[in-house]
Amino acid sequence: MFDNERVTDLRPRLPSPLQEVSDDRFGRYGVRLLLKRDDLIHPELIGNKWRKLAPNLERAAGRTLLTFGGAYSNHLRATAAAGRLLGQPTVGVVRGDELAGRPLNPSLARCAADGMRLHFVERSTYRRKTEPDVLGKLLDAVGARDAYVVPEGGSNAAAVHGCRALGEELRGRSDVVALACGTGGTLAGLAAGLAPGQRALGIPVLRGGFLGDGIQALQEEAFGGRRGEWRLDERFHFGGYARVPPELETFAADFERRHAVPVERLYVAKSLYGLVALAEEGAFVRGTTVTAVITGRPFP
Repeated sequence: MFDNERVTDLRPRLPSPLQEVSDDRFGRYGVRLLLKRDDLIHPELIGNKWRKLAPNLERAAGRTLLTFGGAYSNHLRATAAAGRLLGQPTVGVVRGDELAGRPLNPSLARCAADGMRLHFVERSTYRRKTEPDVLGKLLDAVGARDAYVVPEGGSNAAAVHGCRALGEELRGRSDVVALACGTGGTLAGLAAGLAPGQRALGIPVLRGGFLGDGIQALQEEAFGGRRGEWRLDERFHFGGYARVPPELETFAADFERRHAVPVERLYVAKSLYGLVALAEEGAFVRGTTVTAVITGRPFP
């Protein structure tokens, strides 16, 4: 029988460290910068992946975990690692049936090495994966009718409740808490955990302007309505997910040199870049303390 204490036995480092850094791009405007080092929570279930996966692992109670992602999904990698650590079967439904006949990229190869069964589907099917009939056929196709299904990116009501602790850890420590957003579950929980007067700022890494409705829906599912003060700044996606143009690469490498903090490029670099731009625009009044949540780190 699955014991939920096994999740805790993975020994996460919680609360994650809060590190102040001296950065003249903020200091010249009288803004204090803190880094919430969620990248140090666990060596394999990194950052918000731990916060979102842990409650779902407990609910799965040892059943096969089935989840979704693209060819470079950090969520798939974290789920596969969790399955290996807990001895729990995992299935990853991967967007793009054209990938099935090709050598696995390093990210998917890591998933497979951790024991995840990969099931490639055409993109039109992937877009409809949440429809009950399509999901049912996917479960049948992988022989896992009784699997516990985790949404793409790991964002559901359980994950949002798990991420609320992130906000609670930062109560009274910061005026603005910022992080990069993919599916929005971390921001939905973070905002709910902050104290009145604190603000959460999300930097979407995908184009489209759809994320606000998604975060609202997640908060309604988890809490029955909107919680906390939060907003999005849609300007720093750099063209969309997995887009890392030279300007962003240069910025991330410079931040690493300045502060000896590894900067994950697809999410964290965009949020840090956005905060520097906002400071230069005068978005933060003098005396403001801004916390950047380091939600992940570069995978080897």
